[in-house]
Amino acid sequence: MNPGTANRSPRLELAVQYAVRARGLPSHAQFRRWARAALERDARVTVRIVGGGEARALNRKYRRKDRPTNVLTFVMRTRPRLEGDLALCAPVIAREARAQRKSPAAHYAHLVVHGVLHLQGYEHEAERAAREMERRESRIVTRLGYPDPHG
Repeated sequence: MNPGTANRSPRLELAVQYAVRARGLPSHAQFRRWARAALERDARVTVRIVGGGEARALNRKYRRKDRPTNVLTFVMRTRPRLEGDLALCAPVIAREARAQRKSPAAHYAHLVVHGVLHLQGYEHEAERAAREMERRESRIVTRLGYPDPHG
């Protein structure tokens, strides 16, 4: 941690873009709370709520997977402060929340935490790294008052 930030919480500049209209989308304040909970250093983050078509196009272009996905993370810069974007697909998240029998807010909270951890360099490709990331996610999400997403 930077010596100048040792005694303060990381600063977060957050922009939220609603590219779709859907019932029950989280508020800017909720996104801020969830992102701050996972943040370990100063950051500028844009959260964009997208539909299935935009999520599919982004996933196809950047991950070569021709389907929409729940969250995509884009790191723009790591120094001097972290900058990046999260694209959250509203219809996929709603469908997954129903299938997992959890509230949409709990699922959004988990995916924002997941995405912010990715922005900070956490990964889940290797088994050991995945376990560490899942432990971190579980701790943060339960501290926010939601059920353990991995429990």
